This record gives sequence, C-alpha cells and structure tokens, in this order.
Amino acid sequence: MKILGILFSYGIIETSSLPLDDIKKAVFNVNFMKKIISWNVNGVRAAVKKGMLQWLEKTQPDVLCIQETKAQVGQLEPELLHPAGYKSYWQSAEKKGYSGVATFAKKEPLSISILGKKDFDSEGRVQILTYEKLTIINAYFPNSQEAGKRLDYKLAFCNSLLAYCNKLKKSGKNVLICGDFNIAHKEIDLKNPKTNMDNPGFLPEERAWMDKFIKKGYLDTFRLFNQEPGHYTWWSYRFQARQRNIGWRIDYHCVNEELKPQIKESIILKDILGSDHCPVMLRLK
Repeated sequence: MKILGILFSYGIIETSSLPLDDIKKAVFNVNFMKKIISWNVNGVRAAVKKGMLQWLEKTQPDVLCIQETKAQVGQLEPELLHPAGYKSYWQSAEKKGYSGVATFAKKEPLSISILGKKDFDSEGRVQILTYEKLTIINAYFPNSQEAGKRLDYKLAFCNSLLAYCNKLKKSGKNVLICGDFNIAHKEIDLKNPKTNMDNPGFLPEERAWMDKFIKKGYLDTFRLFNQEPGHYTWWSYRFQARQRNIGWRIDYHCVNEELKPQIKESIILKDILGSDHCPVMLRLK
C-alpha cells in the first residue's frame, strides 16, 4: 500500500489492482526520453565548424550533454544557442576558453542547478538537470595533470560529486552521471595500461575512487553489455593514435543500480569525428 500511495501521488496509475511487476515499471519508467548522448567536444565552436549541429539534427537524441565547451555564451552564434527542437543550457568556466559543460534537451527540465561548490562551479564542471523521474548530471571531471599536480583537486571534486549523487539516491531519485570522467577505470579500458600506470587518468588514486563509486551502488553501463578490450572514447591527436586505435575509455554513462532494468543499450559512437573524443550513447527502454 505504501508503494501505491506513492504512485497515486504522482498520478501514474488510477487503480490498485496492478500486478507488482507493473507497479515496479511505473515507479522506474523514464520513457519520456529514450536516447541520451554525451560528448567531450574539445571546443564547441570548433565542433560546430566540423558539423556538430548537422550531426545533432540527424541523430536526434532526447538529451545531448557536451563537455569542454571552452566558450562563454556571449561568444556563441544563435544557431548553436537555439538549435531546432532543443533548448540549450550552458555552464561556462569563469576563465575564457577553458572547461565548461552544456546540455541540449528536447524536454525542458523541472530545474537546472550546479554542484554548489565554488571551486568546481567556477570551472564549469557540472550541470544538473532534474526531471520527474530522472536526474541527469553532466560532468567534466578535472584532469589530474602531470605528476598529479591537480590530483587533490580532482579527488575533492570526485568526492563532492559522489556525495551529491548519494544524497539524490537516498531520497529515492534515479541518477544518471554522464560525461568525461578523465579516468580509465581498469586495464581493459586503455590500450597500454602497463606504460601508463603513473600517468594522469590512470593513477592508483583515481582508479581507487572509481572502485569506491561502483561499490556505492552505481553502474558503468557500457560494461553491462561489453566486456571486451579495444573499446575507447579518447585518442591522442599524436602518432595516428585514433587510426591505430591506441586509446582510452574515459567517457561514461553511469546510473544507480535501481535504474538497471531500464537500460536498453550503452554504446560508443567511435566513428563520429570532430573531437579527440567520440560520443557515447545510452538508450533507455
């Protein structure tokens, strides 16, 4: 009866005679959106020149989260701010030409917010879109830099974001965290793990945080479907790395465990060019 009371309060059902399986589907159904794509575009103005808006029009995701926009809103053309069929939301870094995230959504969210931590919000690291049954967190995790110069900053960001997600999850909300994590979690997630043990993005401390993140009840959706090596989302511009598939998988769609039944597909769109990253796509049932 407690579950039914919740359902009635949201106007989801009108009868108390539904089977339990149908009740569960009603609680977790997020079918107002089917396709969510995340992409580190490495400079949105450059990506537009390479055809990003034409790709968006053709692909038609319900939500597109982009990272590393490297732009202020005042620097952007109207066609980018108002693409047909979408509303766009921008969280830029205070420093021009640096960091930043943005989201294009077909359906307007109930609210849009940021992490609420000045050290991270000033770099345009996070944008939070709240819908009725799903909270989407568009995140651009810091790079820990050579010799771990910003490792403490990065881990502080990671822990703040995890605390925020845990709070949402504890309140009964479904959470999707997507974006560039700047972390290859396991050896399978990069071409040359042995030679990168001391490099940013594969440091023991970063990988340990990913372990903690997963243990707290979150899923790396790509690995629900694919356990094979050789699947990457970022390649250096040097040494023909992309052509030779010498890459790292550092872009993710992660969800709370309760959302697992709604995950239909999680794939890497490796053939989409325009950045040193490629997009990653999540499909919901």
